[in-house]
Amino acid sequence: MLPQWIIEKKRDGAELDTADIRAFIAGYTDGTIPDYQMAALAMAIYFNGMNARETADLTVAMMESGKVIDPNQISGIKVDKHSTGGIGDKISIPLAPLVAACGATVPMISGRGLGITGGTLDKLESIPGYRVGLSEQEFFQTLEKVGCSMIGQTAEIAPADKKLYALRDVTATVPSIPLIVSSIMSKKMAEGIDSLVLDVKCGSGAFMKDIESARALAKGLVDTGVAMGKKVVALITDMNQPLGRAVGNALEIQESLDILSGNGPADAQGLTITLAEHMLRVAEVLDLGGGVSNPALHLQDGTALQKFRQMVACHGGDLDAGLPVASNQIPLPSPKSGYVSKADADAIGRASLLLGAGRAKTTDAIDHAVGISDLKKIGERVEEGEPLCTIHSNGHEDEAQLQQLLESAFEISDNTIEPPPLILEIVSS
Repeated sequence: MLPQWIIEKKRDGAELDTADIRAFIAGYTDGTIPDYQMAALAMAIYFNGMNARETADLTVAMMESGKVIDPNQISGIKVDKHSTGGIGDKISIPLAPLVAACGATVPMISGRGLGITGGTLDKLESIPGYRVGLSEQEFFQTLEKVGCSMIGQTAEIAPADKKLYALRDVTATVPSIPLIVSSIMSKKMAEGIDSLVLDVKCGSGAFMKDIESARALAKGLVDTGVAMGKKVVALITDMNQPLGRAVGNALEIQESLDILSGNGPADAQGLTITLAEHMLRVAEVLDLGGGVSNPALHLQDGTALQKFRQMVACHGGDLDAGLPVASNQIPLPSPKSGYVSKADADAIGRASLLLGAGRAKTTDAIDHAVGISDLKKIGERVEEGEPLCTIHSNGHEDEAQLQQLLESAFEISDNTIEPPPLILEIVSS
């Protein structure tokens, strides 16, 4: 079938056959189908959507456009977690070694930040010497020795996704649930995992701003994973305020170390433990008593932290060399006494980007030392003049714009404020 006939079918709202989808993605990957025809199909999908079977077929076609790791090459029960991204979302960093300490294997292919959302790879590169680009052999060796490894997407993993994502970015077709689902799941399913837990963020600092769109995305991700024969569950979590108390690469690594030491902010540590429990359940990793291992115990006894240190060493990193520190630490005083009623994740993320902690373009360099720490959380009591947060700066930002952003991020109420729930819904098959 000619590419334009496939475009016509989806343009007119018809269902695409499995063969149609496979042929189109194969042609786009090898260059016989040009960008303009892929862009036309992406726009048709944007307007007319895809059903669960079509979305699964698209995911499989994109996954099989490149290398798919043979599960037999990795020992143990393999489980991963993916977050749709948010402000202060460093959870993957303590989570992978925690789940490994509980007996599962976690082969995690992570991404970089773009815009206001931070990237796991950028955070890990705050650690002196840490290499995200391990060879396949090094990746397998690290998984065998430690039980977890966190690397970047290689050129061989889902190349169709790399091409299509760049095209979607410039053709206004990014916010399409079938295209988002196939992008995420094609990479995750190529890891050779048995099961997957998804953290779908919802709120001002997330891609999905409202619960309805977050629910639709979560359902699409779960349905596609199940259609591909995997055990999948999704948690919808709040991202109207930052997760934890730190935003910025080295600052979030330090907070991750605090979590792994059994400390850290209550929300970030609690979500780490909850996600670990869900990962162990879907992977059916049981302790000696026949129940799910208690992840909290592995934070308290130091085994999760030891796993993280071992993983960092296998990646060439040196935690003892120290993390980068910004030259200036500036408190932002509260204008009045009261209770924090707003700590807007979007504004705080933009402020962090302005400091240099993120990138506006993929080619931008980032400053690993800068960011924002000691963030007050919604519902907490503050006194006039008490810091709402601490700004970590190397002096390269627009100070007036930064001040405006952070002042707009916080609101103080005279009345007691109930902290919002972190976990909004759980979506399973």
